[in-house]
Amino acid sequence: MVAITEESPKYEELKEYFECFIIEMNNKIYAKSTENEIHNYAFNTDDYIIGTHKAKQWCGDDTWEIIQTVVDYEKYNFGEVSTPLDNPERVVNMYAYIVGEQVVYDYFTSVRGPHRDPNER
Repeated sequence: MVAITEESPKYEELKEYFECFIIEMNNKIYAKSTENEIHNYAFNTDDYIIGTHKAKQWCGDDTWEIIQTVVDYEKYNFGEVSTPLDNPERVVNMYAYIVGEQVVYDYFTSVRGPHRDPNER
């Protein structure tokens, strides 16, 4: 299992991205959506970073920790690594997806409380 915390690389940036995403969407689409659906809309329908150079810059000094997080997550959840680790753009977008799961969970925990089922509407 991969532990994502507020101390994880880029957590705060991805949290701010999600908060802006919710504000921009004005909660219209999400009133009838589950937390998992909202996570998908925010972190899976469009790439977070586009371009190899931008992806490399985004990772910066955290490159190896970001790659390790992707590897650990995919091995734990899928039994194998499918993200091409030699493609910075794909690594970054998978990492954003992974951290996004925790960001969305933390957001809804703060709004609704810690004991709500994330699949409830």
